[in-house]
Amino acid sequence: MQFDPPLEEARLLRRYKRFLADIETAGGELLTIHCPNTGSMLNCMSEGCWVWFSRSNDPKRKLPGTWEVGETPHGRLACINTARANALVEEALRAGRIPELAGFTALRREVPYGVERSRVDFCLEYPGGVAFVEVKSVTLGFSDSRVAAFPDARTERGAKHLRELAALARSGVRAVQLYCVNLSGIEAVRPAEEIDPAYAAALREAVQAGVEVLAYGVDISPQGIEVMRRLDVLLG
Repeated sequence: MQFDPPLEEARLLRRYKRFLADIETAGGELLTIHCPNTGSMLNCMSEGCWVWFSRSNDPKRKLPGTWEVGETPHGRLACINTARANALVEEALRAGRIPELAGFTALRREVPYGVERSRVDFCLEYPGGVAFVEVKSVTLGFSDSRVAAFPDARTERGAKHLRELAALARSGVRAVQLYCVNLSGIEAVRPAEEIDPAYAAALREAVQAGVEVLAYGVDISPQGIEVMRRLDVLLG
């Protein structure tokens, strides 16, 4: 995924009200842009850090740009636009860069399923059946570790998705939880039990039920992002 037009560089002044960020561009322009991240963005930003944003010329938009990539306090790069994760994974699936899920004949997005009225990110159709794939974007890193963690805040919705996947697996349907680690310098991912123990427990129960857990890391720069390599999953 290449950014077209190219992203612009700025300094972060503050993020507030979850969806707003004040920045100062390299040319001294002060802007308020959209922050497309519903999480806490823990360890993902600090005032004065570099950010890269896409600018919109749509006169109907209230805000002139969208925060896409940011420098973390630990010197890593993070894709903070969580909406990018599904597009990155779909691009990788179609290019065959996720071999565990290769060979599908059709790909459907946002398919309704489960008893809790969920929508799975991808339903992949194979000659021998289907696979339901739930994607989560991971951006929580730590200064003294190359292991990222998910989630960065409590997520009942995430636990619900794991319950739905576990029910599928118990019924004999292939179910996959895929972590798209949108953070540079990472070798593995783990559940953030210190933040959300209920999610960590739900993940372990899902694995016991037969849910497959995959993690893939990205190559990330202000020019573009691409899913490239499989990472270890540490369940503890």
